[in-house]
This record gives sequence, C-alpha cells and structure tokens, in this order.
Amino acid sequence: MSSGGFSDATLARFAREVAKYPADQKQSAVMACLAIVQQEAGHVSVESEKYVADYLGMAPIAVHEVTTFYNMYNQRPVGKYKLNVCTNLPCQLRDGGAALAHLERKLGVSMGDTTEDGLFTLQQSECLGACADSPVLLVNDRTMCSFMSNDKLDQLVDGLRKAGD
Repeated sequence: MSSGGFSDATLARFAREVAKYPADQKQSAVMACLAIVQQEAGHVSVESEKYVADYLGMAPIAVHEVTTFYNMYNQRPVGKYKLNVCTNLPCQLRDGGAALAHLERKLGVSMGDTTEDGLFTLQQSECLGACADSPVLLVNDRTMCSFMSNDKLDQLVDGLRKAGD
C-alpha cells in the first residue's frame, strides 16, 4: 500500500487510531484519520479520501460520505481562519443570518468564499449546538463565539486580522 503522500508520523498516528478498535472494526477510525489528514494537509482531498479508504478497508464513497456530511472537514484549501456561522432555524430567528450577512460585507466575500489575502474563509453551519447563545460562530472548528453582535464580529475579525499579519 502506498503512503498516499503522508509522512511516517501521520501513518503512525493512523495506526494509533486504528489500534483503539477491534481489528474487524478499524473503519471506526475514519473520522480520526480524516482529522489527521486535515491537520497535515489543511484539507481533505479526494486523493486522501481514497487513501484513507484503502487504509481502513472501506469503499471510497463511504469515506467521501463522512467528509461531505461533517462541515469540520475542508474539501478544499481554506483561509487561515475558517469562520462557521450557524444559520439553522433557531439561530436564524436570533440573527444568525444577519451575522453571516454582516461578515460577508465586512470581509468582502460571499458565504463559502475565501478572502483574497487568504486569511478568512466564511461558511455556514447547520447547528453548533448553542441555540440559546445565538448568533454563534465557530473559529477554525475549535473556538465557539457566542452572542455575536455586529460590534463583536468586527472586534473578532479585526483581532484575527492583526494576529494573522
């Protein structure tokens, strides 16, 4: 089996994840392996999906279904800061859509696009599980920001822009 362009360290991480499951259930490590791919490459390409499928003994379409179901997996390169704004119905009722529109104007991009400087990718999320804190957004799939008024959105973007320079 080819290494799929992955480093020995990455392959060792795959093996550690697979070892957590019974031998006949190694495909249970698919999400962890995809997360490892993304950490190394910045996104999960179709080629890396195929390698993970081969590594885990899965059909490539099964891995692709996981990649496309969860918005935490980037299917193409993204900016240094990925901003996911919740636009599910409860958040829409509490200005989630307005927060997304404000960020589109401030960043000068449409939802799904990356700024020309490569700093920001703006995306929508179906649900971040914080309806009572809306509008909410997730930065780089790790940091939840709640009650995001236009002023707080401006402060967040300006702070990230300064940190990204």
